Amino acid sequence: MRTWFWTLIVLALAVALGVVLKEHSGNVLIVAQPWRIELSLTLAVLLLVAAFVVFYIVLRVLAWFSSGPERFRSWRGSRARKRDHEQLEKGWLLVLEGRYAQAEQELSRLLARTRSVNTRVLAGLALARACHHEGEIARRDEALGLAQAAAAKDGRLKEAWATAAAEMYLDQNRAQEALGLLQPLHDGSAKHVNATRLLLKAHQQLGNFDQVFELTRQLMRRGAIDRAQAMPLIALSASERLRAAGPDGFRTIWGELKGDEKTLPEIALAAAHVRQLGGHDEEAGKILESALSVQLDARLLAAYAQCSPELVSRRINKAEVWLKTNPDDAALLTTLGQLCLTGQLWGPGERYLQRSMSIRSDARIHALLGSLYDRLGRTDDAMTHWRQASGVAGALPPLQASTVLPPADTRADPSLVDVDNLESIEPAVSDAPPVAASAADYFDDTAATVTQPAEAGKSSRYAQNPVGDFDEYFDSAPIPGVDVSQTSDRPKGGEHR
Repeated sequence: MRTWFWTLIVLALAVALGVVLKEHSGNVLIVAQPWRIELSLTLAVLLLVAAFVVFYIVLRVLAWFSSGPERFRSWRGSRARKRDHEQLEKGWLLVLEGRYAQAEQELSRLLARTRSVNTRVLAGLALARACHHEGEIARRDEALGLAQAAAAKDGRLKEAWATAAAEMYLDQNRAQEALGLLQPLHDGSAKHVNATRLLLKAHQQLGNFDQVFELTRQLMRRGAIDRAQAMPLIALSASERLRAAGPDGFRTIWGELKGDEKTLPEIALAAAHVRQLGGHDEEAGKILESALSVQLDARLLAAYAQCSPELVSRRINKAEVWLKTNPDDAALLTTLGQLCLTGQLWGPGERYLQRSMSIRSDARIHALLGSLYDRLGRTDDAMTHWRQASGVAGALPPLQASTVLPPADTRADPSLVDVDNLESIEPAVSDAPPVAASAADYFDDTAATVTQPAEAGKSSRYAQNPVGDFDEYFDSAPIPGVDVSQTSDRPKGGEHR
């Protein structure tokens, strides 16, 4: 645009000069002894213009020759920058493609050669990311150090380095270090969306739920995250804040929430729990009712079913209203059944639980029916449903037979008593201490004296010293799985080799 503008000005001046010279004809006399030169005015003007053009061209040529070394250095620098940019682009493409080993080679060569600060920082960050994905943490930290040293005097490059380093630290759950890098960026510019996202993740890892709640709201206002992403974070942070505040700080935290946030299941559960701790059961029920009016969540229904008998009537009426629009909701039917059991309404409770069980066989339903029948004295029905509850919850898998060792021969184990071959023994009251089952055949029930064992050869030994020989009995007892014939040469009784 500027070229066309000056061209038009020059043409206008040329036309004006031509008109002036045509109207004012005359001669120009130049006297320079011994010469005398006389020219027309038009020719003199044309000669002056030509001389100016020639002089300008000569000066430009001289300037071009004098700036030759500088232009050569500029050309070399431009060519080097172009080569660095091409290699940097190649390195980043390799990183994005996941070819980290090749990217590391390209970027390492670029870092060793380049003199550009921007290229050095970008290449260092790319190399750090490649090493990070490869799990080479020491080499990644070295690359980050090179990039940080190169970006020491440039504010924008420092922000880029801090953001990239914080993102890699968060991948390692090093949230405290990432927080130290991101907090200055967030304080200096609240419009730094990526830094705010990473700051949210850092506070989430550290469990700083006050900051998580605030940053999520902030990102929602800017449109940086949508509602589907924000609501779980708000629900998590708000519920944890309510539990941490307790009954004393409940009003403050509850007042900061919007109407649609108060009906989220996690928040409603936490709020109802806190109000119950403070003794406000009716208010806890109203909080759950508001949330259940929006969504019949199974967790909310389970909490709603747990109340004192004084609140049963109101809650049954509310639940029956919901049942009209959701007649096949098994969790709602179970809640009604549990409320009826709390209010001792056995007949309606049984009907609600059976309707729920016809929709979905659940361990909780069987357990509630078992408790109901137990209260009614129907022991067989109660046991049936309790067994079904344990079966629904899961049964033990069958034990696999060992393929390494054969089963032990326990036929000679004195601790195993064949009940079918025992004679009936009437119990007797005695002050003697209880005797182990393995020694039952050697002691009398009434006097703690030795009785006649099956083998006559052992009677005299145990009769002389019942206590000491009792200890020796365990030392000489047969070992399960060992053939008795192989131990025939063992000394009898308490004799030891």
